[in-house]
Amino acid sequence: MSTNPSPRANIKDVAREAGVSPTTVSHALNARGQVDAETRARVEQAALKLGYRPNRNAQRLRTGEAHMIVLLSSMPFAVAGGPSRLGFLMEVAAVAAAAALDRRLALVLAPPMETGRVPMELLDVDGALVIEPSAGDLNLAYLLRRGLPVVAIGKPAEETADGPAMPPYVDIHSGQTTCLLLEHLHDQGARKVAMILGSAARNSYVEGQAAYQAFAAARGQAPLLSLVDEAEGENGGRQAALALLAAHPDIDAFCVPVDAFASGTVTAVRESGRRIPEDVMVATRYDGLRARTCVPPLTAVDLHLDEVAQQAIALLFDHLRGDTSRRRVDGPAAQLVPRLSSARRG
Repeated sequence: MSTNPSPRANIKDVAREAGVSPTTVSHALNARGQVDAETRARVEQAALKLGYRPNRNAQRLRTGEAHMIVLLSSMPFAVAGGPSRLGFLMEVAAVAAAAALDRRLALVLAPPMETGRVPMELLDVDGALVIEPSAGDLNLAYLLRRGLPVVAIGKPAEETADGPAMPPYVDIHSGQTTCLLLEHLHDQGARKVAMILGSAARNSYVEGQAAYQAFAAARGQAPLLSLVDEAEGENGGRQAALALLAAHPDIDAFCVPVDAFASGTVTAVRESGRRIPEDVMVATRYDGLRARTCVPPLTAVDLHLDEVAQQAIALLFDHLRGDTSRRRVDGPAAQLVPRLSSARRG
């Protein structure tokens, strides 16, 4: 089935249907100028028949009113849900909304959907922030087809030559962040580290896998890597960890960047009769509610999302104003948040 948006009626279509000029349509629908009641009714009936909605974007550009932008997470609900609910998304949204309003931008939050596809055609927006888009992301493709300014938080996955162009982005340094976690586990005494990642074509997974393979090769360890469908959420992480522990009983640490998978990994370690951190250490990336409320609390990373959100809004604002000179902004360096799940062994 095609994902191309349906052609949308414009003001000229309504004018033709009502037998008036486009200016009269504008005045009738926006309560401006002198339009008699009969003409106004005819215009409103034509607009209703054609499904026309006034282009608020153009109106806001003329009047200087706030533009409307949308914040999207490309993660499915199974990963974004659970105890942290919309944790990563909401942490970005809280700062982004304030930063946007300072620039007369109103922010709309689109929550993750079961299908991953947000009904973007219902949102009359001027631009968008998209968190860690994967290759073939339907929401991103829709926005780019409409020609809207888009900024990604996290480098977008590389697209094929015939796919949409890569949007500008704030780099959150996924490879370096993974190295930070892996080096920490090694420094704490782990000698056989396994990794569980999402299977989606997401740049953070690509960089994370490359970092892990380099880490394992440098230490003469065969990589113990499991890729999990994001839609499987916590149970996917649990099943992957159980399989890895059964095949490699001497695993003494898991690096699990996706916090939903990390929660499942903790469950699996316990089910296998092992203790955390005495027998197996666990570390994740996002320092959200899952990491903080887990028993034991999980070592994680402070991504400085407040600063990242400010950078993303500033970059999007530039593109909304027509300044497209910046295509990439370096986000702040991540900072390790060590907790009991990776306490040093005696």
